[in-house]
Amino acid sequence: MKILVTTGMPGSGKEEFLKCCESRGAKIVRMGDIVREKAGEFGLDSSDSSIGTLANDERKRYGMDIWAKRTIPYVGGDFVAIDGTRGPDEIRAFKHAFGDDLKVIAIHACANTRFARLLVRGRGDSPMTRAEFDLRDRRELDWGLGEAIAMADHMIVNESSLKDLKKNVDTLLNSILGKK
Repeated sequence: MKILVTTGMPGSGKEEFLKCCESRGAKIVRMGDIVREKAGEFGLDSSDSSIGTLANDERKRYGMDIWAKRTIPYVGGDFVAIDGTRGPDEIRAFKHAFGDDLKVIAIHACANTRFARLLVRGRGDSPMTRAEFDLRDRRELDWGLGEAIAMADHMIVNESSLKDLKKNVDTLLNSILGKK
């Protein structure tokens, strides 16, 4: 079993990394989907503010690893990629559950690159202004995202083209999966 957990700031390229994993047969588990599912149970909308507040409140109430613990039951199969780890407690929960089968992959891009990508993406939780973007970054850094990135087993810098990212991801996946 190989389990990859992605971490990185919003807009860094985690979704593109997941697409590469999926094209190799990985089961994709998105922690954000689990948060959005819980938000739906509470009758909340899918705005960044609502989702972020719920995620934060649940971490305060149940511990910083609550979203990892709620994600673990969804993991199964030979190759799984988990998206969205936000802090060191989540990584520790995953490492406790999966041991040596787990690798943490950080995807990095600078703030200006990420903001431009998020504007184009236009998802319901995407910030529309630089102030909203900065606020979201601050919230996620407060959850320990910077520490999670620092704990990564591998780092992919995503500052150029999609083609370059895919090439770098393929090289990394070949190494992790033992393929040439």
